[in-house]
Amino acid sequence: MICPACGNNLVRMKISDIEIDVCKGGCGGIWFDLFELNKVDEKHESAGESLLDIERDPSISIDPKKRRKCPKCKNVVMMQHFFSVKRDVVVDECPKCGGFWLDCGELSRIRSQFESEEERNKAADEYVKEIAGSALEKMRKESEEKLHKAQQISKMFKFICPSYYIPGKQNWGAF
Repeated sequence: MICPACGNNLVRMKISDIEIDVCKGGCGGIWFDLFELNKVDEKHESAGESLLDIERDPSISIDPKKRRKCPKCKNVVMMQHFFSVKRDVVVDECPKCGGFWLDCGELSRIRSQFESEEERNKAADEYVKEIAGSALEKMRKESEEKLHKAQQISKMFKFICPSYYIPGKQNWGAF
């Protein structure tokens, strides 16, 4: 595979139980296939330690804002987005295969953001509450009101048509 940032050939590295492609001797970027980044993105995951110091050529400079093509899917342009709610690290993700491209230094910044997955999820929940909390609360209230109205209507039908009187199921009456 070819590095999407500098055009260098990517080198395969075996880290624990995963194989990762790195731009060794080039820009120092790292390619993670689907679900591989999750195995090294926290400090306590020792497999990620060896990826923090990829040998790179200091004379190579890259434009981190430039749109890049996926090294695996060839002609698919990767999406750029923040990796977490802290909005500190912008990563490139392939919309087709789900792989991630990290520029040199981005993995160490990602690993320093949260101590655990629980902490990351808590931060995400707080962010959603901050951004959309009032809208979600309004939707919840509307749903509770609709549920209450539906329960009232249900009670009315129970009064009109008691359970002992189901048309066609009794031995008496005109039906």
